[in-house]
Amino acid sequence: MSMKASASHPIPAATRPDARPWRLRHGAGFWIVAAAFLAVMAFSTIPTPLYALYQQRDDFPTWVVTVIFAAYAVGVIASLFLIGHLSDWAGRRRMVLVAIVLELVATALFLVWNDVSGLIVARFISGVGVGALTASATAHLGELRSVARPEEGPRLASTVSTVVNTGGLALGPLIGGVFAQFLPAPLLLPYAVFLVILAVAALAVALVPETVERAEERPAYRPQRLSVPAASRGAFSAAAAAAFAGFAVFGLFTSLAPSVLAGTFHVASHFVAGVVPFSVFAASAISQIVFAPLRSRTALIVATVLVAVGLAGLAVGVLGDSLPVFLIAGVLAGAGVGLLFRASILVAGSLAAPERRGEVLAAIFLVAYIGLALPVLLLGVALIVWPLVPVLVAFVAIIAVLAVVAALRMLPTAP
Repeated sequence: MSMKASASHPIPAATRPDARPWRLRHGAGFWIVAAAFLAVMAFSTIPTPLYALYQQRDDFPTWVVTVIFAAYAVGVIASLFLIGHLSDWAGRRRMVLVAIVLELVATALFLVWNDVSGLIVARFISGVGVGALTASATAHLGELRSVARPEEGPRLASTVSTVVNTGGLALGPLIGGVFAQFLPAPLLLPYAVFLVILAVAALAVALVPETVERAEERPAYRPQRLSVPAASRGAFSAAAAAAFAGFAVFGLFTSLAPSVLAGTFHVASHFVAGVVPFSVFAASAISQIVFAPLRSRTALIVATVLVAVGLAGLAVGVLGDSLPVFLIAGVLAGAGVGLLFRASILVAGSLAAPERRGEVLAAIFLVAYIGLALPVLLLGVALIVWPLVPVLVAFVAIIAVLAVVAALRMLPTAP
């Protein structure tokens, strides 16, 4: 058998590890890529508690915040569809480096061009970087670990990938809140610090072994192929609707939570504005660990209850002007969303043959990130006409109905 890499099927370097003396070992490379993954995901949510400061400084309405946030989600969607899969032939390390460089560009823009137009551009570029990173870093972690510990199996690499992904999203608002509340120049200092962190991450990742041999002939470019099994479109649509609804909840907390805290509950603490989305994302990650032993159907039922109760609690908290109810409800909703999204991935993955599974999952992720962007944009449009509280209540009611119906439709097909 020829060992030459073809354009469509590059040979994993795990079969011929990169042994150049200026490369790190695969085991050390695994943890460096994990740390870089964590740093990028944290940076992507740093602005969450800072939006109120930008709004106060430039005196723009709340709906503008939703546009700035949606620019990030649009960047992720475009990147997932257009470049997120290129590491299969261009190389994992190369794509991770490209993603970090894009985040460095976004960081510089936050520092030098931070009016509304600059924020939109910076958030879009940050989204493109995240879309390029997610699949590449996840695959890179699995391949690095398989070389360093071939007897171990994929469990640890998969767990680390999930933890640094969701954990980074959780840490970002918390770090941003600390900078905004306790340190000077909160619209400059966080980005200056992350400029250094991301630059160090890029230098470190450059020393990590590559795990995909670059093809001698570059294959013809095509966007990410998406696939929906014709015989299972009903089950797929339920899984997609669940992913859409879950990410809509995340979009709410990473865009409008600080405005809700300031405008409805009169909480001026930027630290609290960071703690709230941190708690939601942390609950999402923890619930997937805590409820991992449950059967898929049981976990889906738990997810449905948590999402329904959590979203209902958000409406009650806002209408009753009760911050504790709002916070507890957010944690419950976040925990439910974590389980709901995991269930949607499991259901979607079970619908396709192994050789088409990646395309089906790509379609689910695309729908999920549309859920991150579109509802928030519609919220912004509604806020031009109506006050925040009724718009928020209507939003959580619609998302709750969508999530519950989707979950009930997934139950018969849950693996």
